[in-house]
Amino acid sequence: MESLHPRIRLLWVAQAAIVAIVLGVAIAAVDQWLDFVTVPTAVQGGVVALGLVLGAVYAVRLYQVWRFELQSDALYLERGVITFVETAVPFVRVQHVDTQFGPIERALGLSSVVVYTAGSRNADVRIPGLPPARARELQDTLRDLAIESEADDAV
Repeated sequence: MESLHPRIRLLWVAQAAIVAIVLGVAIAAVDQWLDFVTVPTAVQGGVVALGLVLGAVYAVRLYQVWRFELQSDALYLERGVITFVETAVPFVRVQHVDTQFGPIERALGLSSVVVYTAGSRNADVRIPGLPPARARELQDTLRDLAIESEADDAV
C-alpha cells in the first residue's frame, strides 16, 4: 500500500485552521448581533484553540491511515478517522482520470488524482497529497489500465 506525501498534513491543518477561525468569527458576530448573548473573549479564543488542536490531531491521524494501492483488477483505497472507508474501484468502471492542484496544493508542491467512475453514487474518487510527477504517473497508469480493462469487458 502506498501512502500520501507528508506535506498533505500541512494542507489539512491549514483547512482546519480556516474552519476554526471562521467559527471564532461567527461566535464573535453572534455575540455582537444578539444583545442577550454574551460570550467571553476567553471562550471565543478557547473554541478557536480547540479547533486548531483537534484539526491538527485529525490531520495527523488521517495521514496515518490514508493508503492506496493498484492491484491487477482495481484501485484500492483505505481512509478515514471517525468512519474508516475501504473503496475498490474496478478499472472497468473508470471513465476518466484527472490531475488537479489548487493554489495551496501548488504552493506545497502537491497534486491530487481524481478518478471518475461509471455510476451515480460516489462517482469520483480523489487521491490527494501526491507529488506532481507521481500524480501524472498514476493518472497515466490508471488510464492505461482502464483502456486494457475495456477489452476484457467486451462482449
